[in-house]
Amino acid sequence: MKNLNDIKPGHMLALQRNELTEHYIYKRLASNVAGVKNRRVLSQIADDELRHYNVWKVYTRQDVKPSRMKIWFFTLVSTLFGLTFGIKLMEKAEKNAGDVYSHLPSSIKELQGIVSDEEEHEQALIALLDEDRLKYTGSVVLGLNDALVELMGVLAGLTFALQNSRFVALTGIITGFAAALSMAASEYLSTKAEPGTKNPLKAAFYTGMAYIITVVALITPYLVIPSLYVALATAFGASICIIAFFNFYVSVAQDVPFKKRFMEMAVLSFGVAVLSFLAGMAARAVFGVEG
Repeated sequence: MKNLNDIKPGHMLALQRNELTEHYIYKRLASNVAGVKNRRVLSQIADDELRHYNVWKVYTRQDVKPSRMKIWFFTLVSTLFGLTFGIKLMEKAEKNAGDVYSHLPSSIKELQGIVSDEEEHEQALIALLDEDRLKYTGSVVLGLNDALVELMGVLAGLTFALQNSRFVALTGIITGFAAALSMAASEYLSTKAEPGTKNPLKAAFYTGMAYIITVVALITPYLVIPSLYVALATAFGASICIIAFFNFYVSVAQDVPFKKRFMEMAVLSFGVAVLSFLAGMAARAVFGVEG
């Protein structure tokens, strides 16, 4: 069994700093989040983290400063991508801290209380996280998936068939925006026909915006890169990045596996692009289109 003297001072200082950093993160989140209940829960957690900091201070006999970079990062992430995503990322960090706690000596009498608090935090956060935007993840998936598969196929086929970056971009823009409006309208009608908690207008908005953002990301290389095939490769790279980011977001926010979902979308997008490219080659040969 370890005793207190076996623990390196730097480890305790790291735990102490982590508790103070999380105190300020939760405090900021509490000031920004909507709802009295949400603010109360986050404020309570912030107070507990400060109390943990003071426990470690008794043993280290030192003051430490919080990580300003970590405070800024998680505050920004929570603002841009939602409270759920930001807190889930913090949960992953807290699991690492829990592993550290499990190796600390039981002679630290406050240790069990700290571990218990961390477990209560997780349960409280799970009950807290009922974020509106997560209800529309399915709508975002619909827009992203359809745009990535359909537009990458269109771009790959047109790249070989037309052999002109401007023509490919123009056709892609017209096709993409028309498809975005069509998908948004279909999602509105579909959501309206199914009784539930989702707002049809919001569902249509999330679907349409996901589609349009994907269109912009995939078309831009054709407008800024002179080489047609480099533009196609860049567009495909952009699609992989979009797939990776979105699946990472969903895996964190909803606790679902990342690798399987990512591979499914990536293989589907790549497969359609290859088949469409071959179709473009065939069309060019059949109709005798010259570059």
